[in-house]
Amino acid sequence: MGKLLCDSASTITESPVALPWREPPPPPPPTAVATSSSSSSFVSLKNTAENTPVDEEEEAGEKYSWFTVSGLEEQQKRYLQKLYNKGVLWKCKNLEESMVFRLSHGGDVEADGNCLFTASVKAMGLELDMDSRELRRRTVKRFLEDFGSDGNGLDRVTIDSVIKHLYCPDLKTGWGIHVVQEIKLLARKEDRCSLDLAIKELVDLGLQREVAAESIYKERCIAVEDGQNWAKYMSISGSAEDEYDIITLQYTEEGLLSVDENFDGRAAAFGDDIAIESLATEFNREIFVVQSHGSDAMVDEDNCVFFLPHCPRSQIRGPPFFLFMKGTGWCGAGADHYEPLIAHTSPLVSPENAAVVL
Repeated sequence: MGKLLCDSASTITESPVALPWREPPPPPPPTAVATSSSSSSFVSLKNTAENTPVDEEEEAGEKYSWFTVSGLEEQQKRYLQKLYNKGVLWKCKNLEESMVFRLSHGGDVEADGNCLFTASVKAMGLELDMDSRELRRRTVKRFLEDFGSDGNGLDRVTIDSVIKHLYCPDLKTGWGIHVVQEIKLLARKEDRCSLDLAIKELVDLGLQREVAAESIYKERCIAVEDGQNWAKYMSISGSAEDEYDIITLQYTEEGLLSVDENFDGRAAAFGDDIAIESLATEFNREIFVVQSHGSDAMVDEDNCVFFLPHCPRSQIRGPPFFLFMKGTGWCGAGADHYEPLIAHTSPLVSPENAAVVL
């Protein structure tokens, strides 16, 4: 799960070829891109694709089909299949290179709050090198290193402001957009017993449990309102080894709605745009979040997919990787769950005929 801040309206550049769609024959699945965590060579990537025997591609037959992916409407499946058939053209300006990719679904991942990192591990092919928890740790470390140094593209004042807006918003505003707003707080695991005793003392004095909990947590817990505390928050994977537990206060315009005290400590920090940019920087690769919206988003079939780019704060040294979001409506912007997309190089697809230019 995650929060997206991008403007999706300007993220796709359509192919200059404006021909009527003709359904092509089922394409042979090409070779998946090598996705080592080290800097990749575009020459070797291209050679790998060009040297793939055609008969090996044909043997895979109809393995890659978006029509077998669950949770999608027919218009989404049709468009995603067309996107796979025609390919996506990616142009890297600083390397003056371009590549055509076909994107296939990389499978479901558990909706446990770690999906950004779990999906990224699969999309990059790093299952043998690290797990989602290690990738989360590296992402937070990259953020802290850049946040604490100069000349790295991170404006501390801006970052702090964005974080405060996301996780500790001013409850006097924002109600024209949101029905419910949340405040995220961090409680040390070792302090949970003392916090609970303090809440019970207020309850014994006549306060309702949620009102007492709100008062104690706001007074004694850490608010996620700046870069340093965001790093503490984003380090939380919902495991017993975490230093902190996440406390969530939910509000409506009328006042306190609920308090999620997360007694079992299993709540994980959802990946946001700040985390995605830091992840891109750690691997020197662009990350594209591919949102696919259904009929509840009130868009037609040809406009139901958006590519949201996240560029590294460093020079690009490898191919991009792609994450998938099944949109749940325009208001929510589909920001509810990440799944991996597997990028295959497509030497047999003409760049001029690509469905989308990135």
